Amino acid sequence: MMKEKIHEQFQKHFGGSGDFYASAGRINLIGEHTDYNGGFVFPGAIDKGMMAEIRLNGTDRVRVCSVDLNDSAEFGFREEDAPSASWARYIFGVCMEIIKSRGPLLKGFDAAFAGDVPLGAGMSSSAALESTFAFALDDMLGLGIDKFELARIGQRTEHNYCGVKCGIMDQFASIFGKAGSLIRLDCRSLEYRYYPFHPHGYRLVLLDSAVKHELASSAYNRRRTSCETVVAAVKAAGHPWVEFLRDVRPEMLEEVRGKVSAEDYMRAEYVIEEIQRVIDVCDALERDDYGTVGAKMYETHHGMSRLYEVSCPELDFLNDLARECGVTGSRVMGGGFGGCTINLVKDNLYDEFIAKAVREYAARFGHEPKIYPVVISDGARKLE
Repeated sequence: MMKEKIHEQFQKHFGGSGDFYASAGRINLIGEHTDYNGGFVFPGAIDKGMMAEIRLNGTDRVRVCSVDLNDSAEFGFREEDAPSASWARYIFGVCMEIIKSRGPLLKGFDAAFAGDVPLGAGMSSSAALESTFAFALDDMLGLGIDKFELARIGQRTEHNYCGVKCGIMDQFASIFGKAGSLIRLDCRSLEYRYYPFHPHGYRLVLLDSAVKHELASSAYNRRRTSCETVVAAVKAAGHPWVEFLRDVRPEMLEEVRGKVSAEDYMRAEYVIEEIQRVIDVCDALERDDYGTVGAKMYETHHGMSRLYEVSCPELDFLNDLARECGVTGSRVMGGGFGGCTINLVKDNLYDEFIAKAVREYAARFGHEPKIYPVVISDGARKLE
């Protein structure tokens, strides 16, 4: 359906046909606020993302159509050619970052694109868009850009053209995603490893609270500062090699309990425990032990709510309701202060859980949560 919709607009705007490329949004099963602390994250690509039909046009101009927004943009390959539409800046940024990386090898192209990854739900629609175009241009022009550089091109696009100082996880998952696998990424070394994710008898579903509290950016910065404060205290306490909370063992944190604020201690306690939880979940998946996976998800929610304090009443309500319904695992996904919970639900409980969540959340907060079932799928690719 999406392919036909894109092709119809491609023909309308440009005539003829091009090649189809796609990339994915992502979930993160566990490992929140660990990335900037040198720890692990554990994402996977999902069966929702972006798709584009693209064709070289023999000029030095890009003409692109957003099917979902019913909007078009045209630009060249100079900084002063930057388009005004925010959605087009993602594509322009990818082009400019490829030129910085590979020199003036880029050629003009026509493209129409659309997506089914929900905007603003924490599934990284922007990374899916960047990855689709970065992968496509590398493939069409034979530029020989490796996958890590493709992910970095997307990340630098966010930094330099969209004003978002994001980490690498979203673009990494969108490029490296593989059906039936989650990926443990070491945010310090960028080493990664695939782990099997075949939850037979379970479903993954995101419940979107449809709220975003305004505290997010300033609160995020304060929590980063807390983590850095504890690292400095641990270094000063006789552990000069410590660079990140990743390097801090629980007993080292205990040594500095009286030297940092109670709040800073609590933030560090959550991060150190969360880094270990990622390792524990990876081990559990190798045993097909989804009960342990779920228990660790609930521990993460408790830590984010009570220690890191980045949850909110809506997310806590959804998490409590999941536990009441016998859901195997549930937690807030993403930075917090709104967004989604991610839930690992047994098939036989799924319908009842969703119905109860919709009904009781609406009664409490005046609007229904949005429901997004997801399946772990492939990342950036050319479509046949």
